[in-house]
Amino acid sequence: MNSLYFTEEHELFRKSLQDFLQKEVVPHIEKWEKTGAIERFIWKKFGDMGFFGIAYPEAYGGLNLDLFYTVVLLEELQKIKSSGFAAAIWAHTYLAMTHLNTEGDERIKQEYLTASIAGDKIGALCLTEPFGGSDVAGMRTTAIKKGTKYIINGSKTFITNGVYADYYVVAAKTSPDRGNKGISMFLMDTNLKGVSATKLDKLGWRASDTAEIAFDNVEIPEENLMGEEGKGFPYIMQHFALERLIMAINAHARAEYAIDYTIDYMSHREAFGKTINKFQALRHTMVDHATEVEHCKIFNYAAVARLNKGEYVVKEATMAKLKSTKVADETIYSCLQMLGGYGYMEEYPLARLFRDSRLGPIGGGTSEILREILSKMIIDKQNYQPAVK
Repeated sequence: MNSLYFTEEHELFRKSLQDFLQKEVVPHIEKWEKTGAIERFIWKKFGDMGFFGIAYPEAYGGLNLDLFYTVVLLEELQKIKSSGFAAAIWAHTYLAMTHLNTEGDERIKQEYLTASIAGDKIGALCLTEPFGGSDVAGMRTTAIKKGTKYIINGSKTFITNGVYADYYVVAAKTSPDRGNKGISMFLMDTNLKGVSATKLDKLGWRASDTAEIAFDNVEIPEENLMGEEGKGFPYIMQHFALERLIMAINAHARAEYAIDYTIDYMSHREAFGKTINKFQALRHTMVDHATEVEHCKIFNYAAVARLNKGEYVVKEATMAKLKSTKVADETIYSCLQMLGGYGYMEEYPLARLFRDSRLGPIGGGTSEILREILSKMIIDKQNYQPAVK
């Protein structure tokens, strides 16, 4: 199946990435999980290797490669026992930087996108609010224009890289009375007066920093408006297909890692005179999970292939995230059970994987919201089109 989508060059890239992660990242994972802070040096090493620039134009230091290189990056990041580290990397690369690339003007791209690809600047995308959750259109943060500046007030929460980022891409209402038609996107340096970030204590993803951010009369120049005023909501919607596919790929990759680890464990663990991989009930359970994960992976690859051709795959991406995150949770739950008491021990990877995986059906749009979006498409026959051509 892989040969449909992955070339020899993709696999060489995978091997190079695996070697890099084992040498440069894995030795530090336990420290970062405990401190909740990823040291700056690794961002620069990622930049030097070109990993942040995979999908971006060569003019800004990128490699302009197809989306299956991104799939490789995402899959391998899920196999080093820290979804939190993975989240910090992909949130910078495919959330914040995506907006820089599509809505930023040439100045922003030269100053911020180039530095982000090089690993010299870390970005965070600020959408979710304390009272909004998945209701993006219900945001309360405002950006009121005064002369040549915008004054931003409000708050955001659950923002990955929120504490240690160098810049934020912020969604705020420039016309609060116009609902989702009044949202605009802004670039904001994090060191400005009136910006404060508070680190949140999470169940999982502990290596990544996640923050609640407050904006108190923060002044930014008018040239930091990204794209057109009032077009923020369409910009956000435009990028959801990629974000949902990213989370779907993450899910099938971590579930695959859990299965591989568990099958290896079962081949060594003995009970009642034989290894537990010989017990039919356990064997069949693992086969069921492996089958479901494979179905998700094939579906996810097909959706990526269509997105790579420029097709609008919001329906397929929504289905992919909904199904893959559910399957991953169920798979990892069973894999932990296969380890018995050892699965509950922190020194074994399933305990952390179990916690980390639980964010899948929550982040990037809850499963409940995704089901309603799909209901509108499947039952109400609503046909979504690209918001921005």
